[in-house]
Amino acid sequence: MVALFLALRLYSVLGKRTGHEQQPLPRSADDRARPVAMPRTTEATQTPAPVVNRNIDPRAEQGLRGIIAGEPGFDVNQFLAGAQSAYRMTLEAFWKGDEQALADLVDTDVLAAFSEAIAQREAAGETLDNRLIRVETAKIVDAQLAGRDARITVRFDADIVAVTRDAEGQVVAGSLSDAVETHDIWTFARTLKSGDPNWKLVDTDEA
Repeated sequence: MVALFLALRLYSVLGKRTGHEQQPLPRSADDRARPVAMPRTTEATQTPAPVVNRNIDPRAEQGLRGIIAGEPGFDVNQFLAGAQSAYRMTLEAFWKGDEQALADLVDTDVLAAFSEAIAQREAAGETLDNRLIRVETAKIVDAQLAGRDARITVRFDADIVAVTRDAEGQVVAGSLSDAVETHDIWTFARTLKSGDPNWKLVDTDEA
């Protein structure tokens, strides 16, 4: 499955946290929808499938029907699987400071914000020793279609071990034995029926 998410002294991980005072990941400068990489679907199905899934908020159903009608090969379960992979890959790339990997996963504005946070972290001589333990749930909470531009918003509930080390490798925040509950809202965007099958992260927020 192909890869499908700012504060000074950023102490990593998104969303609401318990146990540590850590800043959220940077958000994009605006909400422009542009086409993280998720598996490409086929065009075999010509009739939109009914949107019935416990991982879909009822408020997102109408938007998803429009997306399925606009691209009949779109599969909700496949999208959610790809979104979870994108969540993990984006977090890990940000934690490592891998801007090249992030460029394949996120929108230009999100990348600029991530790059700034990475630069600030490096200037402070800090590194992140974070680990995504598990994604408890991934649920589509909103879906919109404007012309061919589709946006799908997913809520992730996850457990993350978040540790910040200084230049000497000493822990200055977090604990390796204490997983932090995170609740994040990520929005992915793509132009339907375009040559690019990938959905990119265009916004992050706290749940």
